[in-house]
Amino acid sequence: MKIEHVAFNVPDPLAMGRWYVEHLGMQVKRRTVDPPYAHFLADDSGTVMIEIYGNDDAPVPDYAALHPMSLHLAFVAKDMTLDIKRLTTAGAELILAPQTAPNGDVHAMLRDPWGFVIQLVARAKPMV
Repeated sequence: MKIEHVAFNVPDPLAMGRWYVEHLGMQVKRRTVDPPYAHFLADDSGTVMIEIYGNDDAPVPDYAALHPMSLHLAFVAKDMTLDIKRLTTAGAELILAPQTAPNGDVHAMLRDPWGFVIQLVARAKPMV
């Protein structure tokens, strides 16, 4: 089976959707302008999609309190240094500076302006 999307209940899907499109290069595939403001966003390949929405009937996790290894959304960094600078200028917070794993992969962790963890990865050998 093919995964269609992963969904996250977030506090401000309208602003978060705009930020993800503007700063992470996501593309809006579908969105609603009424509650729960569902935004289906695809990456630049057009084959990987997330949904962000604000459902008041379900608790919104305290993403800022979660350990970065508990939940994060990973993006391939084209230029780790420039991507970090661009995202922190746009309101993200760097929480783990770039580190190189024994296999040569480089990763860094940031929190978006709503506290959700974004991982940037530069694989020594691409996995997908």
